[in-house]
Amino acid sequence: MNVQTKPTEDAVAIVAELGRRAKGAAVALRNAGTASKNRALVEAARLIRGDKAAILAANARDIAAAQAAGMTSALQDRLLLNDARVEAMAKGLDDIAALPDPVGAKIEEWTRPNGLVISRVRVPIGIIGVIYEARPNVTADAGALCIKSGNVVVLRGGSDSFHSSRAIVELLRRALAAAGLPEDCVQLVPTTDRAAVGEMLRAMDWLDLIVPRGGRSLIDRVTQESRVPVLRHYDGICHVYVDHDADIAMARDLVANAKMRRVSVCGAAETLLIDRAALDTHLMPVLTKLHELGCEVRGDGEVRKRDTAALPATEKDWRTEYLAPVIAVATVDGVDGAIRHIATYGSQHTETIVTDNEVTAARFLDEVDSAIVMHNASTQFADGAEFGLGAEIGISTNRMHARGPVGLVELTTYKNIVRGKGTLRP
Repeated sequence: MNVQTKPTEDAVAIVAELGRRAKGAAVALRNAGTASKNRALVEAARLIRGDKAAILAANARDIAAAQAAGMTSALQDRLLLNDARVEAMAKGLDDIAALPDPVGAKIEEWTRPNGLVISRVRVPIGIIGVIYEARPNVTADAGALCIKSGNVVVLRGGSDSFHSSRAIVELLRRALAAAGLPEDCVQLVPTTDRAAVGEMLRAMDWLDLIVPRGGRSLIDRVTQESRVPVLRHYDGICHVYVDHDADIAMARDLVANAKMRRVSVCGAAETLLIDRAALDTHLMPVLTKLHELGCEVRGDGEVRKRDTAALPATEKDWRTEYLAPVIAVATVDGVDGAIRHIATYGSQHTETIVTDNEVTAARFLDEVDSAIVMHNASTQFADGAEFGLGAEIGISTNRMHARGPVGLVELTTYKNIVRGKGTLRP
């Protein structure tokens, strides 16, 4: 796959060629058996492990360019690959191969009074475009999930991860060929020209779905401009609510993990909500741990009375996805106040409650309207692999088609199959 850095006017031709190849591969992949798809995934995992040095060398080029451009350390962490992360990619491919194939599964079946037997059967969506920033692991995850679910995928990674993504895609394509499937089941847009994104968003004649993964500006552009259906998630403004019935040690450790395990992931906690009844017991153990880990705390008046190191929080902080070692802390009046705050400021991504009170937890889980709601668990578990999906193509905050981690089942639709016996409609 050759890199192209052609002028903007050539983006039309580049994307049209991607579409032609995608349509040519779609029929073969849609009709491929589970064994062939699994062979491709297992071979891809083997190639990724075997060519780890080449992947890391390509990633080093991306990291060097990111550093020269002044990319923040948090975003560099998203971009970085190392031995452990390459192995995690390979393991994700093996895990997806081991999962049941959703294609062809019967969802339901019923018989009408006239004798017609109607069933709904899972089928691939078709051709999926994935537009993403920085995260080269998305290349492997999206490619593998689409292969297993029978969808051809066209990947448009960010320019900052171009060399890493290209190295990974080349291995996926080699694995497809080894399994007897068309290499063009997985394609990478071979240019960093942003005009190619606009062409993909207008490609109604061959793209069936667009999945954007990235910052607010990318999601806004795709949502506003796309003529192709979009499966999206907006900001990961994730909340941890610490109730007065929470175990203090659990609250301390859980908040620290939710915020600081990896600050650059969309499941990182950005706002801590503290029950007013727990201010004098739970607040400082939690914040002391965060300070020790190097987290900046921005709090309301009640928080700053108790934590002199906290900076003042503004209205903007409650609506901010930092993706950095910064957390906003707000005092709320019990679980009712937490639910109201999340409804007002949240992005309907992931929220968790820390409490030993099962009744309070049940109210939170029932009434918080987010894609993922948790009890006594870190928000960093908002991840397809942690859900047992092998990987994810993204975490959807949509209300239609899919919510939360998007895995194999979420990358299928269904068709209605009707069986009759010469049945005529009167």
